[in-house]
Amino acid sequence: MNLIFQVSHLRFKLNFGTLMLSYRHGYHAGNYADVLKHALLLQVLKSLHKKNKPLAYIDSHAGAGGYALTDEFSQKTGEYLDGVAKLWDKEDLPESLQQYIDDVRHFNQGKAELSFYPGSPAFVDMNMRQKDRMVLHELHGADHALLDEQLGADKQVRVIKGDGLAGLISAVPPQERRGVVLIDPSYEMKTDYQDVPNALIKAYKRFSTGVYMLWYPVVKRAQTEEMLKILIGSGIKRQLRIEQAVKADSDEFGMTAAGLWIINPPWQLDEIATEMLDYLAPLLNQGGGKITVKWEVGE
Repeated sequence: MNLIFQVSHLRFKLNFGTLMLSYRHGYHAGNYADVLKHALLLQVLKSLHKKNKPLAYIDSHAGAGGYALTDEFSQKTGEYLDGVAKLWDKEDLPESLQQYIDDVRHFNQGKAELSFYPGSPAFVDMNMRQKDRMVLHELHGADHALLDEQLGADKQVRVIKGDGLAGLISAVPPQERRGVVLIDPSYEMKTDYQDVPNALIKAYKRFSTGVYMLWYPVVKRAQTEEMLKILIGSGIKRQLRIEQAVKADSDEFGMTAAGLWIINPPWQLDEIATEMLDYLAPLLNQGGGKITVKWEVGE
């Protein structure tokens, strides 16, 4: 059975019989890392929308746009059960997380059962104004095709098949001169830990007033910290670390923490993140974890 419902001014097609959304990021869609990433993305957009000026959203690794949590990939890992599912029925959410859950519910058409999870482009789409614009990069052929099917027809959205890091450099500065850049790679290649910060630094030199949101995992702590040191030593001001560890650092396989490294964060985002993580920590901690909100580079 197909359902087509309005999300902002665009349409997403959800198929309850077969998977019509992404089958790759679906392994991890809605996990604890997604909760923090997407909740903070919404708060950044909310802050920037306080000014009645257009902005651009630029995504280096956009994925397919949305994910079916009922498919075999999500069911195999069940990561969403330790993420968004734990917030689904909560009635005491802080305001910063309430908007996040409200948007997930909208993506599920308000149904009682959590079946679908919006990717970053879908969250942005649900909060776009007519004057805003999206530039979405996706290299994987199948994911790009799905993303383009859902969003490509809209004049406010440009869906690009190609290397997101190279595309990021070409996309800045945006014509609006205001924008949010989300860099959310897979880190499957070891070279990503050098290529990603170097690309961000190049983009910043072209567009120094943008808000840059770099998502990062912690699988091997030393490897992650070496990447972040490149940014700390870049000379760029106003760099904020927001990180949730659900386990203690370990040499064993698997992600123990994830975070956002934000350059030019909107005013009070550090306070909002602290409120958010204070709520999430006891709910999502799997033992030995901790939360961090820290200005790594100040003014």
